[in-house]
Amino acid sequence: MMTTIYEYKDEENWFVGCWGGYNDLHILDRTLFAPPIWQIIRELDMLVPVTDESQGGFSVSVNRFTSDLHLFRFLLDMINHETKRNFELVQHQGAFIVKEGETIRLVHLPQAGLPSTAFLASQESPGMGDSILIATRNEGKTKEFRTLFGALGIQVENLNDYPELPEVPETGMTFEENARLKAETIAKLTQKMVLADDSGLKVDVLGGLPGVWSARFSGPDATDAKNNAKLLHELAMVFDKDKRSAQFHTTLVVAAPDRDSLVVEAEWPGYIATEPKGDNGFGYDPLFIVGEGERHAAELSAEEKNRLSHRGQAVRKLMEVFPAWQAKQS
Repeated sequence: MMTTIYEYKDEENWFVGCWGGYNDLHILDRTLFAPPIWQIIRELDMLVPVTDESQGGFSVSVNRFTSDLHLFRFLLDMINHETKRNFELVQHQGAFIVKEGETIRLVHLPQAGLPSTAFLASQESPGMGDSILIATRNEGKTKEFRTLFGALGIQVENLNDYPELPEVPETGMTFEENARLKAETIAKLTQKMVLADDSGLKVDVLGGLPGVWSARFSGPDATDAKNNAKLLHELAMVFDKDKRSAQFHTTLVVAAPDRDSLVVEAEWPGYIATEPKGDNGFGYDPLFIVGEGERHAAELSAEEKNRLSHRGQAVRKLMEVFPAWQAKQS
């Protein structure tokens, strides 16, 4: 019988695993002998104990490691696939909770622990599983965030759930200034954890425009169609593809009452096409040629876009630092 090899790899984490043995661990870089790795292995060994090698358990090699979250998800995905279990990983106030259905099976705490008042349910934080309010009324953008955060057990709301909230003017001159304005203002008004992004398209030959004005590039009554038409007009005399280079940029800010905000950024390089293609996505996606290929962003599936896009990259960066931020600020 062939053995399935499992792998997760990004710039900062690299795990390779297979099923067999006694839930064992191999660390190839001796500098990675960090307590969190051994803690995770011990906890999962108790969750799915192996008493007979023929029954099977996980065997994992850790080549790079910075994130408890990614290692936990990697191992749980392997366990679920091999044992037909349905473990779910949920984040709560800096801890990781492993659920099976409505039953809590395991709670993984940071090395420094957590204040009991931060972890235990209260009127402000009722129940297990965090929620986050996305500071947008754009359902397309919310759908992308819901897919990304949903995999981490974090519930997502948007401003359409709070019609009484005022619009926050985007008066900043940078992406970060605008994202901070939205996140910190709405967090103060709602007393909730809020994520705001300011994203835009930067076209090199236009000196970085439309930039922070991407959503209103064609004027106060801007629509996606009008913005795309204006961009094509601005580039009408630029025929060389290399001179039509561009980047989608996003800055994410997470804010909560009485906490220092968390900021991450990411960019997605590509080119501006001469005509739109694709029916997926929103904004400038129909005109954006992804990387050095030929496909437009609006031709990608939601899964492909989440994997490649500026917003997907930024959220993955956010997830790397989010648990430590949440625990520190609690």
